[in-house]
Order: sequence, then structure tokens, then C-alpha cells
Amino acid sequence: LGLTYTQYLTMMVMWEHETINSKKLGSLLYLDSGTLTPLLKKLEEKNLVTRKRDPEDVRNLVVSVTEEGMKLREKAVAIPEKLATCLNASREDLLELYRILYKVLNGLS
Repeated sequence: LGLTYTQYLTMMVMWEHETINSKKLGSLLYLDSGTLTPLLKKLEEKNLVTRKRDPEDVRNLVVSVTEEGMKLREKAVAIPEKLATCLNASREDLLELYRILYKVLNGLS
């Protein structure tokens, strides 16, 4: 896909939300603004997202997925399944791992 792992995760959130406040995006990805800003800049350079100031509050940055970014989703849809086949674990084990990881992440916040 031509994306780093962190860029791919960011695009997964963008595909789900399409338009989102950068602070909320950073919160969902567990990234601070110092990490998120250059990441979003790279995605914007690839024409996958746009960044614009919120006209109602210019302190807020609104990130939106572009049409090209949405087209990339079609190529990416098979990736989670392909990753799962590489692991020697049942679907139930993977779901349990997912649950535990989110429990740990939520405990860190």
C-alpha cells in the first residue's frame, strides 16, 4: 500500500470516521501531536487526507480522508485477514488477544 504501519493504522481510523478532529484522532491512535502532525503531513502529501482548520474554532484541526484515500481502502480490506492467517491462533484466541490489548491500553490512559 506504500504506507508505514502507523500510517496504515491512521488510515484505518480515517476510513471509519472519514472526518475527525485531530485531537480525537490522536486519542484513538494513542499518539501525541508531536508524532501525529508529521504523520498527517506525510499522508496529506500522498493525497490520502486533507487537514483544515475548523472555521468555528481555528485552534482545532479537522482531518478528512480524500477520494484517493477511500480508494486505498479497497486494496487494504484483505490485509487483516491475511495477517490473521500468518498467526497460529484460532479466531477465538485472536479476539481474546484483542480484548486484552484494549484493556491494557485503556488502563494506560
